[in-house]
Amino acid sequence: MKRRNRFYIIRHGQVAGYDRFPVYGHTDVELTEIGFLQMKEAAERLRLLKIHAVYSSDLKRSMEGGRQAARFHDVPFVPLPELREMYFGDWEGLTLGEIRERYPDELDRRQADLFHFEPPGQGESMERFSKRVMTCFETIREKHEGGNVVIVAHGGVNRVILCNAMGIDLNRMFTIHQDYGCLNIIDYFPDSCLVRLMNG
Repeated sequence: MKRRNRFYIIRHGQVAGYDRFPVYGHTDVELTEIGFLQMKEAAERLRLLKIHAVYSSDLKRSMEGGRQAARFHDVPFVPLPELREMYFGDWEGLTLGEIRERYPDELDRRQADLFHFEPPGQGESMERFSKRVMTCFETIREKHEGGNVVIVAHGGVNRVILCNAMGIDLNRMFTIHQDYGCLNIIDYFPDSCLVRLMNG
């Protein structure tokens, strides 16, 4: 069966303050030195492949990976706000410990209904977030019919795309791990798709 697309989906590299377990969402933070190296290594893994386009989130931590990947291929590099991580409202920049301490009731509500819960301060629900990501992703897929595409995004964005590919309920998205700088490979066919690599 003829393949319609192949996607190489990368998570951004290690970020400043990572060891505090921050919830960054749309917060525009820098990569650490290790994070830069992870992005260079991810780009090297794709260096000899035929790539038709490179996309990323428009946040610095993902754009760096997109720039690195595009260096080896004479193709468009397009940063898109639609590929940003979920927006966490008042939780942006806090650590998981701080959220547990300050918002225990809200965390309970989130655990009870992950799909519809909206963090305080006009945060995104999983429902709105996944719709944003998949609408953008399907537009990219249609635009590059028959092509190989690189996307450098975020843990949450990658999980939404992987859940969609594997038919997994989004309430279980956090059973999928995404390391800093990891690579996922998904092939799309007319009536199916195949996850060839996950968190590689």
